[in-house]
Amino acid sequence: MAALITLSSFITLSSSFFRFPLSTVTTISQRPRSVTMCMGKSGPNTPKDKVVLITGTTGTGKSRLSVDLANHFSGEIATNLIPLNEQGGVPHHLLGDFRPEDGELSPGEFRSLATLSIAEVVSRGKLPIIVGGSNSFNHALLAERFDPTIDPFAPSSSLSTICADLRYKCCIFWVDVSEPVLFQHLRNRVDKMIESGLFEQLAAFYDPIVDLGPRLGVRKTIGVEEFDRYFRVYLRERNTGVWDLGRKAAYEEAVKGMKERTCLLVKKQKEKIIKLIRGGWEIKRLDATAAIMAELNKSSAALGEGRSSSEIWQKDIVEESVETVNSFLLQE
Repeated sequence: MAALITLSSFITLSSSFFRFPLSTVTTISQRPRSVTMCMGKSGPNTPKDKVVLITGTTGTGKSRLSVDLANHFSGEIATNLIPLNEQGGVPHHLLGDFRPEDGELSPGEFRSLATLSIAEVVSRGKLPIIVGGSNSFNHALLAERFDPTIDPFAPSSSLSTICADLRYKCCIFWVDVSEPVLFQHLRNRVDKMIESGLFEQLAAFYDPIVDLGPRLGVRKTIGVEEFDRYFRVYLRERNTGVWDLGRKAAYEEAVKGMKERTCLLVKKQKEKIIKLIRGGWEIKRLDATAAIMAELNKSSAALGEGRSSSEIWQKDIVEESVETVNSFLLQE
């Protein structure tokens, strides 16, 4: 049986995009912000618990695979921000909800909090599944030797700062999609988010006073910064009515900025994954390009031309990962 813990790029443990108001988040188990840092390594005779990690850049389907695996292994999910319609009927338990004014969760704090969660999952005889686009958090959590004063992904950090010795017995998946296909998918996703009410949510979230201060937590997410620049000039009105050319150009520039920043984020995330591999981490790559491409070409599948996106995902991603996890669980 599996349980699932998620982390990602921004908003401490949440999505890279501003996706829905924080008021929609319910915290089941709220832990205090002050935590005991776990920096050392386990003893030489301590048996290692088994953990599955799903990593990858934004938009590749990490959360989707996590739900697929949790369903297959009768698992439960411990997460922070995953919309209800993406939870797949799997029970979800939240790691915790941190307020933006509390600052950002550091890799060291995440290591401590996630360590506690993993221990709780293991004590119930279940398999922890970690889902994360933030490989700074992934490394902090799994590395046997961890120094919170060192950023192994900083431009000046050498490959030796990546700890190849892991404190858990890990099965690590990298859900990958070729960049041209992924970039088009992400541009489309931004458009769909705007159409689904993101503009109105960002307008309600905008605060001209807070905006003058440092960007922390949710205010660093993709969409917030780009539209804050827009709202400084134009009133917080709904995306309706007739706009003059200047306002339309500013709006289109904000949307363009979201798309460009998303693609840049993908490149940075991918660089970190490659550095982990070069640093000695054994990571199994799952190529979801065909599934995403089929999603982009839905009309062809509807006409009976080739397999659908869901069929490709099931065959190429889910079945392969389930087989790998089964083999992993049989290992001593």
